[in-house]
Amino acid sequence: MKQLRTTAKLIRLEDDILQTLSQPKRILSVSIPVRMDNGKIRNFQGYRVQFSDARGPFKGGIRYHPDVSLDEVKALATWMTWKCAVVDIPYGGAKGGVICDPKNMSLGEKERLTRRYAHAISDFIGPRKDIPAPDVYTDSQTMAWILDTYSQIHGIPVPEVVTGKPISLGGSEGRNNSTARGCVFCVREAAKVLKLALKGGTAAVQGYGNAGSWAAIFLQEMGVKVIAVSDSKGGIRSDLGLNASKVLAHKEKVGSVVGYQGTSEISNEELLEMDVDILIPAALENAITGKNAPNIKAKIICEAANGPTTPEADEILSKNNVFLVPDILANSGGVMVSYLEWVQNLSREHWTEEEVNQKLEQKMVIGFNGAYDASKKYRVGMREGALAVAIGRVADAIRSLGMWP
Repeated sequence: MKQLRTTAKLIRLEDDILQTLSQPKRILSVSIPVRMDNGKIRNFQGYRVQFSDARGPFKGGIRYHPDVSLDEVKALATWMTWKCAVVDIPYGGAKGGVICDPKNMSLGEKERLTRRYAHAISDFIGPRKDIPAPDVYTDSQTMAWILDTYSQIHGIPVPEVVTGKPISLGGSEGRNNSTARGCVFCVREAAKVLKLALKGGTAAVQGYGNAGSWAAIFLQEMGVKVIAVSDSKGGIRSDLGLNASKVLAHKEKVGSVVGYQGTSEISNEELLEMDVDILIPAALENAITGKNAPNIKAKIICEAANGPTTPEADEILSKNNVFLVPDILANSGGVMVSYLEWVQNLSREHWTEEEVNQKLEQKMVIGFNGAYDASKKYRVGMREGALAVAIGRVADAIRSLGMWP
């Protein structure tokens, strides 16, 4: 909400539209009774927040986590609205969550929970209403259960009701690494702005999960030398450059990047302050703070993670002329390919990975250029520029729609 109010002043947003965008359109709270493996029935609390559908159907993931709260889900639904708008895809924003501990649940318990939750929200989701997707501790199997439950209720197959499905059920090629691919397209465009040669440049990647590992692989394919990566257990460094794919194989084998041959160990904190051209924060929130921001030497920071940079750090990085690509743009590749999956499902087509990647690249470049142009127009950073574009587009839609009745 603070970001919204700040951007509203920047773009001189009317008070009535600001009020409309200050609260979700709909908040759904559901009680989910589930029969556990021990035969007892346990009630779980679930939410689905639909923030805005001014630009199209609601869109957003569903997360399973013990710390899920209504406030968190509301904030994420708001953020999804801006993320869809900044890359100009015709979706609104939504988010869902269930308070549970999936790590301590059997596969059968998770399936029964998912199907009861899907049934509870089934009147509020649909291919033209609200299209869920995976998020924290949910995956393609979770989406398959939701798809099947919704289809059983309606008596026909409805693959377009969710995205992030298995390929066999209408999932899209290229979705697995789409977040990282979109992030690296943003790195490439930022390098063009700075007139920085990627070939022979250096990079460090904090976080070596799906987004971080694929980002390292794609950077390497562009000729960038990845000299440091890390995960939750620590980091590794090699000034000669790492083989990103082999590091991933090592992590899959032993559970961490630490111990990869021919490297020295470094901490996550040390990685962030390395003298590299490109820094990819792909791990936790608030990794870059007012404390370590003055020591960051990277020329480009591209936020593959959500919220890795604090507002205080933003100001410091801006003063130090660090080119920062914000999370709502940098990691929007995932929702972009979700949209492409939905389009394929609606027309009952299945595109090649090459076709999907071409469309992703086109949209990411348009999104980057729009945010960059806005940052120059308003004389602000890329984060403020991206938000100005996103909130401006949603506001334009609200103005055009008018008020009914």
